[in-house]
Amino acid sequence: MKQLTKAEEEVMQLLWYLEKANVAAILQELPKPKPAYNTVSTIVRILEDKGFVDHEKVGKGHVYFPLVKKEEYSNQSISKLVDGYFQGSFKSMVSFFMKKNDISLNELEEIMQKIKKEEK
Repeated sequence: MKQLTKAEEEVMQLLWYLEKANVAAILQELPKPKPAYNTVSTIVRILEDKGFVDHEKVGKGHVYFPLVKKEEYSNQSISKLVDGYFQGSFKSMVSFFMKKNDISLNELEEIMQKIKKEEK
């Protein structure tokens, strides 16, 4: 799966949230200062070329919808992060975030409990 640029990912986040939207609806959800309509339209077409979204024709326009599930992209992105920066070690990643973000033992225990639930 291809990686997305920051702008592409921002538009994908909105499409995952909205589920279906035309360019005007996506633009409306973007924070100020808003990019130009043509910029958002170009990003959506790039996402379509990359296989992340598709469209259906509605009247004279298009309504776009995600083809890739958010969870699927998140899993791939996290795996790439762990492989690229932590030599594939989830333990190293957790250790890094504990040191840098002052994760408390209670928070770490909650994370471990969630992992154990997911394994079952």
